[in-house]
Amino acid sequence: MAERSTAAVDVADTSGEQPLTAKADQSTADGVAKNPERDTDSDEAQGSGGTEGPGRKASTPELHSGHKLARRYRLEECVTRLDGFSSWRAVDEKLRRAVGVHVLPADHARARSVLAAARSSALLGDPRFVQVLDAVEENDLVYVVHEWLPDATELSTLLTGGPLEPHDAYQLVSQVAAAMAAAHREGLAHLRLNPNAVLRTSTGQWRIRGLAVNAALRGISSTTPQRADTEAIGALLYAALTQRWPYENDAYGLAGLPKDIGLIPPDQVRAGVHRGLSELCMRALVNDGATASRHEAPCTTPEELVKAIGEMPRIRPPEPAFAAPPDYQPTAYQQGSYGRPAPHAGAAQPIVPPPPPLQSRTGKALKWAVSALLIAALGLGSWQLADALMDQGDKPDDTNKSQTTDGGGKNAVKPKPVPIKIQNGREFVAEGGAQSPGNVPNTYDGNTSTYWKTKSFNEGPPIAPFKPGVGIVYDLGSAKKLSTATVDLRYSGDHTTVELYAADSLSPASLDSMTKIGDATTTSTTATVKVAKQVTTQYVLVWLTAVPNSGYDSALYASAGYKQAIGEVKFTG
Repeated sequence: MAERSTAAVDVADTSGEQPLTAKADQSTADGVAKNPERDTDSDEAQGSGGTEGPGRKASTPELHSGHKLARRYRLEECVTRLDGFSSWRAVDEKLRRAVGVHVLPADHARARSVLAAARSSALLGDPRFVQVLDAVEENDLVYVVHEWLPDATELSTLLTGGPLEPHDAYQLVSQVAAAMAAAHREGLAHLRLNPNAVLRTSTGQWRIRGLAVNAALRGISSTTPQRADTEAIGALLYAALTQRWPYENDAYGLAGLPKDIGLIPPDQVRAGVHRGLSELCMRALVNDGATASRHEAPCTTPEELVKAIGEMPRIRPPEPAFAAPPDYQPTAYQQGSYGRPAPHAGAAQPIVPPPPPLQSRTGKALKWAVSALLIAALGLGSWQLADALMDQGDKPDDTNKSQTTDGGGKNAVKPKPVPIKIQNGREFVAEGGAQSPGNVPNTYDGNTSTYWKTKSFNEGPPIAPFKPGVGIVYDLGSAKKLSTATVDLRYSGDHTTVELYAADSLSPASLDSMTKIGDATTTSTTATVKVAKQVTTQYVLVWLTAVPNSGYDSALYASAGYKQAIGEVKFTG
């Protein structure tokens, strides 16, 4: 999709823009704004080439705690009041939930662009973004109502405790890049993407707030919004890896880089930084192609960044640390000592003699009876053994041979299936756009709680005519004999169809270039595809052609509709 720039949608941070004069402790109508909503109150340099449109500043409406908008939204606490608008934590009395509200006068120079940006963002409906719930002009006021996430933490707050672990940084850049790629496909840009605009929820998911709206509130625009957002994602990853801001100015509670040294890779700023993430960060940050020292091409759009992430080896989460069990402490009561007085130190212990053998007349008779029984048992056993050996010798030789043949008779032992380890994987796109290429490694990481998911389709179960299908090509490392594929699915219902194809590479030219080797249809969460005829191949395509209908999935941020998600794929030979 071609890039476009409007005051309402494609807006970006201002490079070198001076900090706002309003302070967090500035007095407001209802007290002190001591918890500023930092997605709108700071314009620290981010390095993207934006411009702030001129316009007069309208007076901030005189609002206070308890004021109601539309007889529904009760303002509770002012978190920001600056530049002609204010931001509030409020309560939606109709739905009884907390919300956030941006308020500015209807005659504000940017009121129209804010309304347009909010309505465009609301139409996206992507759960990876903090949703715009309402955008209204009423009683000389313009206000935008958005979600309030009390359980989420800003990236800037997370970084106060140090840089993120490599797996957390990988999840951050994967989810944010995929979300921004989806927004740009709909013609929307963020362009104020900074550590205050990215939140991590209690479930570990990353959410982005202020899509288009934050920049519209500040009157910022850019002629290259995709490049600006990609560079901003690179800056987020840089901060997550190093706990430093990748420019000379300090920003968002992070120290900037030393002056006059330029932009250096994260692995040169801090020891132990993941090399692959460091290179990915530089490809996004320096995206004008001016770095001759790099062999990899720069990423100029979020879509290119998603593709680059998908080509990286998956970064696994750290192994959980288990505390060693405490040393065994013996109790004071030892076996056999309960109820007995403790012996005096140095006292000799009496030796209890064993009971005498059976010396009586009855004992001698019992010994003779046991001996007789043993002799009788030995004789009977010897006779049966001899009889069996004689019968064995009378049988013809061909009978003995028939019981030891390996021709697949009743006693033949079937070979056990051998697991085949997946070495790599890549999403195969036969037509249209990709599904979630950055999450392909989730299907063979051994973790059943991580998934690769499809988009949600309006009709189904067959994915056609939207697409001929969706799926993943797996690399088995070398040519292997394949007999079965087991696919763990997230959604049950009517119905999921899985097809297997033998491919010639990890990036096959088309579906027609591959050979179909099996298929299965299921209504459960497991699909087992048996290869009709044993095939030897290195590359296998797992191809979904039908998916069931299911509701909204909050864990994967998947909209309601016909969709499917793959947890683990296992091959056996």
